[in-house]
Amino acid sequence: MSESQVPATTPQVSVSSLQPATTEQKLAQALPAQNTDTSDASTLNQINQYVREGRSSRDQVTSVSQFSDVRPTDWAYQALKSLVERYGCIVGYPDKTYRGNRALTRWEFAAGLNACLDKIQELIAAATADFVRKEDLETVKKLQEEFAAELAALRGRVDALEVRTATLEKQQFSTTTKLSGEAIFAITDEFAQPGRNEAVFQDRIRLTLSSSFSGKDKLIVRLAAGNANLFNEFDLAGNRVGPLTEASQTFNTNSGGNNSVSVDWAAYYFPIGENIQVYVPATGGLLYDLAPTSAGYLEDYDGGNGALSIFAQRNPIYGIGSGAGAGITFGAGKPLSLTAMYLSSTANNPNEGQGLFNGSYSALGQLTFAPNDQFSVSLTYVNAFQKGVDDNNAFTGGVFNSVGPALVGVRNTTNFLGIGLTGPQGVNVNAGGLSAVYKFSSSFAINGWVSYFRLDGLRDGQDPIDAWSYALGLSFPDFGKKGNLLGLFAGVPPYRTDVGEIPIHVEGLYRIRLNDNISVTPGVIWVINQGQRSDKDALIGTLRTTFTF
Repeated sequence: MSESQVPATTPQVSVSSLQPATTEQKLAQALPAQNTDTSDASTLNQINQYVREGRSSRDQVTSVSQFSDVRPTDWAYQALKSLVERYGCIVGYPDKTYRGNRALTRWEFAAGLNACLDKIQELIAAATADFVRKEDLETVKKLQEEFAAELAALRGRVDALEVRTATLEKQQFSTTTKLSGEAIFAITDEFAQPGRNEAVFQDRIRLTLSSSFSGKDKLIVRLAAGNANLFNEFDLAGNRVGPLTEASQTFNTNSGGNNSVSVDWAAYYFPIGENIQVYVPATGGLLYDLAPTSAGYLEDYDGGNGALSIFAQRNPIYGIGSGAGAGITFGAGKPLSLTAMYLSSTANNPNEGQGLFNGSYSALGQLTFAPNDQFSVSLTYVNAFQKGVDDNNAFTGGVFNSVGPALVGVRNTTNFLGIGLTGPQGVNVNAGGLSAVYKFSSSFAINGWVSYFRLDGLRDGQDPIDAWSYALGLSFPDFGKKGNLLGLFAGVPPYRTDVGEIPIHVEGLYRIRLNDNISVTPGVIWVINQGQRSDKDALIGTLRTTFTF
């Protein structure tokens, strides 16, 4: 599933783009920024611009007239004309400029001189020595003597880089695949239950293999392991009645509980033309792998650098369903895009009444408007069917239920986002939602959503259930220090309108970025009227450390 899923891609410590999410953002763990300020790289930086880029076949200059910034009235026009058209050894830059009005470094000049020497040697080897003028050879000879030290150093450095490149090619994992990872260590406790929950130290590890075969497609295979268990829920007498499903945190997602390794997401993204993106998950697909969530900086696709809880990251309408299927976005990268998606949680089951089309499924249609980097709004509709009572985990996104009251101890109960229904034949769901985010500046953004759910338990003898959810989040990127994030969130998890109290979820966090690869996030989650019961609250404190590599 996703950065729960990027995604991903990305980003690494914060999700800064408010445009529809890219594949890199969907990866929960992006590759860390690498320090390339080595002596070799620094010295050859301008040479790389002049030689490696300038000598690209796409940008080859064959006539001095192709330079946009060179005119016949320039004093060096004739000399440049000879170098370009006679010897073809000064080719300018990829943008068709010569940049003759700025100072030339000795390194750049050495690179150009080296190119001319190579060209003259080619002409001589090809028995076209008559083409090379004697005075030109004398000039080049003097230049060669003058810049002997630079040319020798240049060749030595290039040789060293070639050796280093060859070593990397031999030792690299793959020419088409990069490996990224995320490790979460979390110390957390729950304080408000009538019975006692103990403080715990839990982990979740993700390794993501991201492959590209054309430069535009993306094959993602992710391995996950963890030991995170949910806190216990107790009745008023202090007796344990089950897991505390509300306010589950992102590292609870697909943790497995015993650090066993599994493939929790395998999917393929590829484009059709310029503005159509196709998504095909083989396992662990989620609606928000492709559909933009318009959720702002608190969204990290269940990774360890955004909000603490699953509920605070995005509209819960995106948690309806998971599994295998396909999706397509028309207008990808444009201000207005349309996304359609189908997922089946029983796609791998060949039994009668199951499979890709006859079992549990969810289907999404979404229109997203993102005219700039500041504003994004998504209008979402989901139709879903949960068949029977055995698909609860898969139907709610393959995660522990993050919100809503579960009916504990009711036989043949079907769970939708924690809302219990007695319907052994399954549940039909129709849901509509509006999500939006606005970035007022680079240091402040606001996001929110409202969603309506209509649930109909088949042959349960009950009327359909209406449920609502709405929320507001404030995020302050770079608060106190670049890379930090202050987040404040308050919302109402999906709740039944026919019973109980309205639950309220409040969350605060402050992510402290220690460096490019490590962040520490203290935070608190407070759920009032947990389970729509006025006498039950949940209070969870967390100290989360996230390593990305």
